[in-house]
Amino acid sequence: MSTSAPTSTSPTAQQVWRRARGLLLAAAILAVAGLTLAALRSGGEDGVLDPRSPAPNGSKAVSRLLSHHGVSTKILTSSAEVLAQTDPGTTLLVPFPDSLNSRQRKEIHQAARRSGRTVLLAPGPKATTALTSGVRTFPPTPVQPASPDCDFPAARRAGDTELGGFRYSANTKQADSCYHNQGHASLLHFPAPASDGAASTDTVLLGAPDPLYNERLDQHGNASLALQLLGARSQLLWYLPSASDTAPPEAEQRSFFGLIPSGWTWGAFQLAVAAALAVLWRARRLGPLVHEQLPVAVPAAEATEGRARLYRRANARGHAAEALRTASRSRLAALVGVPHPQAHIPEILIPALTGHSPAPPLPDAPAPDGPAVHALLFGPPPQNDDDLVQLADDLDRFEKDRISHTSASSPTDKDHLS
Repeated sequence: MSTSAPTSTSPTAQQVWRRARGLLLAAAILAVAGLTLAALRSGGEDGVLDPRSPAPNGSKAVSRLLSHHGVSTKILTSSAEVLAQTDPGTTLLVPFPDSLNSRQRKEIHQAARRSGRTVLLAPGPKATTALTSGVRTFPPTPVQPASPDCDFPAARRAGDTELGGFRYSANTKQADSCYHNQGHASLLHFPAPASDGAASTDTVLLGAPDPLYNERLDQHGNASLALQLLGARSQLLWYLPSASDTAPPEAEQRSFFGLIPSGWTWGAFQLAVAAALAVLWRARRLGPLVHEQLPVAVPAAEATEGRARLYRRANARGHAAEALRTASRSRLAALVGVPHPQAHIPEILIPALTGHSPAPPLPDAPAPDGPAVHALLFGPPPQNDDDLVQLADDLDRFEKDRISHTSASSPTDKDHLS
């Protein structure tokens, strides 16, 4: 039994490059854009409110100003250190109160009761509830210059200051409400007497951290307000949580599915049920298959040309050659009386073709001996397009030679009558 000629359909390097260059170009553009954004953002976001950062939104200028007035700044990266080092002679600054977990908030709240002054920068409703008492938080407003409008000495000496952000109100008459915006204070100062006869402490809430930024410290009364709020004690504890300190405690850690809202879980279940019903609906068999005629009749020449283009695009010369040889073997087998199932068996077809006494072959036609015919009808696939074209021409000439020989050797009606 003959086998199909092997064909290499693996794409060439040029074809792989042509197909992949679009994706590679898109990936390169994304990589360059990512590196550019990372470079542009590397100088600012990482140093926000960091007393060591000279970036526009850093706070190195505030630290230098405080050091000139005899106030030392100490950076603490864990809430446990804050709780251990706070005392009435320190000022505690918490730049990111809303980012704290429950353990951090609890320790900062305990430290605030021991510290001489605690300054919270832009605390939201969650932070004010956990770290203070009797304070109501209102939605933020844009940062803009505002006048103090209060009796708090630090605010009165600073004068107009750039403030905004969250707004607050306290339920005690001892609180100082300054820099009002839409009826509520952007700076709230209230004393918090400590228990057990200890020294009294106070807490300051700033609705926005803008007065402490390097780029805004020299505008209006921002520098004066920062100096008076943070320089009331000889030491300033600046709390910047580290990555290890911000990790939630084991009690707050949840699995991946625990982080998904319940509504999403119910919606995913409904989608799964709908998908299963759609699969059942599309998989139903309503009866036997029905053969339908094609809506458009495609000419045989166009179908042949289209198939040939597909072969050429895939470099499938072996498949194309085998299609040509299979068609020629079928036609030649019918000429010499070989049954169709045996037309593709070399041991049967070749002797049948070479057993007849052939007529003189056509010009450039292959010799009718067995090896030449075998190489023509069952040979290896062509190596290039020129060999494929030559094979088609040789098959065509060989068929014409066989047809002319069969027609010449077949008896006519006149011969039978004679």
